[in-house]
Formats: sequence, C-alpha cells, structure tokens
Amino acid sequence: MKAYLKNLVELNDNRQSRRFAYFIQFLIVFSVITFSIETLPDLKPKTRVVLNAIEAFCVVIFTFEYLARIYVADNKPKFIFSFFGIVDFLAILPFYLSFGIDLRSLRLLRMFRLFRLFKLVRYNKAMRHFANAMIMAKEQIILFMIITIMLIYFTAVGIYYFENDAQPEHFSSIFSSLWWSIVTLTTVGYGDVYPITVGGRVFTFFMLLIGLGVVAIPTGIISSSLTKAVEPNEEEE
Repeated sequence: MKAYLKNLVELNDNRQSRRFAYFIQFLIVFSVITFSIETLPDLKPKTRVVLNAIEAFCVVIFTFEYLARIYVADNKPKFIFSFFGIVDFLAILPFYLSFGIDLRSLRLLRMFRLFRLFKLVRYNKAMRHFANAMIMAKEQIILFMIITIMLIYFTAVGIYYFENDAQPEHFSSIFSSLWWSIVTLTTVGYGDVYPITVGGRVFTFFMLLIGLGVVAIPTGIISSSLTKAVEPNEEEE
C-alpha cells in the first residue's frame, strides 16, 4: 500500500502519477477560480451551496494528498517543515479553521487558499527550475533586500529634511515619508506625493537613478541563477 501511494503522489515517469498530477493541477486552478467567484456580490444561495460543495471536495482531495505525502515520506518531519509541506498545509488550513465558525477575523485566513497556486510548482518543470534558481540566489536576494530597506529609509530621511517645511501635511515625519520613498525607488511614481522644493527635486532625481538599479539588480541575479539551474537539467537530457 505504501509503495503504491508513493508511486502515485510522487511525480514519477508512469501513467498513474502523471494522471494524478494533472488531476491535482486541475483542482488547484478550479478551486482558485471558485474562490474568486465567491467574492462576487449578490450570488444566489444555490450558487453558494455549489461553490461550498466544490471547495469541500477539493479540500478532501488536497488533505488526502497531504496525508499521503506524509505517510510515504522517508523523513516525515523534514517533509512537514519543507517548503512544499508548509504550502500543502496552508492550502487546506483555512477550510478547517473556518468550518462551522462565523468569525469575521478568520475570514482573512481564506487568502491562504491562494497557497494552492504554489502547489503547481511541484508539477511544473519550468516552475521547479525557477524555484531552484530562487534557492540558489537566496543569499544575494537577502543581501539585496537588506540594502534596499536601508536605501528606502535613507531616502525617507532625506526627503523629510528637504520637504518637511514646505509640505508638512505630506512629509510630517520620516514614517510618513516612507510611502514616497517606496514609490520613488521602485520607479512607480504615483504622483500623489511629490517634492516642490529645488533641493527635494534634485534629491529625487538621484533617487530615481538609484531606483533604476533597484529594479534591475534582482532581475540580473535571478536570470543568472535561472541559467545555472536550467543548464544541469539540459545536460542530463
């Protein structure tokens, strides 16, 4: 029985495991679509009943898959606390927490159902390559995030001193200046908050130049890691 389940739930080169993988992929996409439909206003009660039934069916299958993977895992704790183990758990958790309970605070947990989309990574070769690339580049990405946070804070401090006197309603503190800092460094530039002083505009010019690098650097890091992740697989093929 254990060997059969292991052969079924783990993606092997056989017809049964491929069919199971396609079935799970279909359920993931289908459940996300029904989750989106649930948010539509003025749904008929019968429609909600059907959507709830579909959700219950999907959760039963996902729960079976999760428990089966734990059962066949050689190292059960390692799987449970692995990336995919946590994703599988979070994908079914909201259903069991909110089942029979009408607490508004628990509604936020429903968004964890979107973790089902991450389950697709397990079954898609290209997605697995991307996941491996992210793992390979994690140290560079973490370093980049730390530097980016420091830059965001630095720009918030700078624009605060340039614009506080001229626009106290928008730049009343460093904390209120963080929104401008984020949209400037990411080159989004919504235009809801902008400098009006000469010093503030000059400062913003240099921050926009730095922002171009902030956007470009992670792209280079990930593309380089993705190339390294794909090459070994191409050589094996």
